[in-house]
Amino acid sequence: MIIKKLLLATHNLDKVSELKNILGSMDISLISLGDISAIEIEETGTNLKENALLKARAAFRETGIPSIADDTGLEVDYLDGKPGVFSARFAGECATYDDNNRKLLSLMEGIPCPQRTARFRCVAAYADNTCEFYVEGVCEGSIMETPSGAGGFGYDPVFYVAEAEKTFAEMASEEKNRISHRGKAFRKIADEIRNRFS
Repeated sequence: MIIKKLLLATHNLDKVSELKNILGSMDISLISLGDISAIEIEETGTNLKENALLKARAAFRETGIPSIADDTGLEVDYLDGKPGVFSARFAGECATYDDNNRKLLSLMEGIPCPQRTARFRCVAAYADNTCEFYVEGVCEGSIMETPSGAGGFGYDPVFYVAEAEKTFAEMASEEKNRISHRGKAFRKIADEIRNRFS
């Protein structure tokens, strides 16, 4: 099978833009779920892999188009890996990016730098009618005491990457995509799709 069209199983426009940049080298038409369907996929999995797979499966069932989805979590060591699978709704079901960042920073208030270590973990999954697989990308960093930078989205203003000496929100999109968890995961899944279907 040769894939000519690939569905990005998300309604998050920030994520769609980022994924189209990361996957731009693929000779495949990329469309987002929001372009063709209003279906909302409930994330009922207990971990990132389960959520990524259930979103990819549901998107394929709804559209019949080979689908990729991801679930991403911020794991803070001082908080025993939280917010993890609940990162998008850390401050509540309808939480904004700012709500989540404020809650995280309040929980980390006064914690010294050596104990502020964290990582972003992304699991990206593919599903069609005959095949499923997933890959993972990880980016190590730490939690800032105050937000810094105006770019990106989500926890980007508070996630500091030592090798770049800046937060995700202070990076140009190309730099972030080169080192980020999502960039790593989706480059891996792009390679896997090329290897399996070209």
